[in-house]
Amino acid sequence: MKAPQAPQLPDEVTALMRRMRLPYLRKAAPEVCATARSQRWDPVEVLRILLAEEVFGRELASKRIRTEAAGFPSGKTLDSWRPADSDIPKPTQQALITLEWIGRAENLVLWGPSGAGKSHLCEALAHAVIESGRRVAWFSLESLTATVSRAKVDASVQKVVARICRADLIVIDLCRHRNYADMGEQRERQQAWRPAFAN
Repeated sequence: MKAPQAPQLPDEVTALMRRMRLPYLRKAAPEVCATARSQRWDPVEVLRILLAEEVFGRELASKRIRTEAAGFPSGKTLDSWRPADSDIPKPTQQALITLEWIGRAENLVLWGPSGAGKSHLCEALAHAVIESGRRVAWFSLESLTATVSRAKVDASVQKVVARICRADLIVIDLCRHRNYADMGEQRERQQAWRPAFAN
């Protein structure tokens, strides 16, 4: 049996919520008010639930916007990361996942052979940073070069760099395609990849 539809709020109330820019509260309000009336909720509880809906909706929207702005290459997250398959010691993986190193403004360098999961781990950590409410800027070497080159045309390099530096995490993925590997990469393949922190 289909549940009865929640009654619409008065036009004046809807207009006020639009004016105050509370889209998520406005969407939830009819059903919450109907439930509150039938279950005789305390007015403070109604207010708490409606404000929580607005905060939750805004946080989701912010995360979506920050994820789109970051421009991640593939959408990999920690949910798809397999710690047991990585050569990184488990304590080090756990230290990275806590994201405490970001709060300390430390640099992280991951290097090792192609296909070892460097980009996967970087992107997974970057997604976790966004989930924690912070900003990420993601670049390949080519996209960073192109961004700076475009800024040189209209003399906006300083503004572009300042905008990038507002991010809590800046990722520069230097991984290269295998079809132009050189001796440096061949030597790199002989090493076990590992992270390194630097202040």
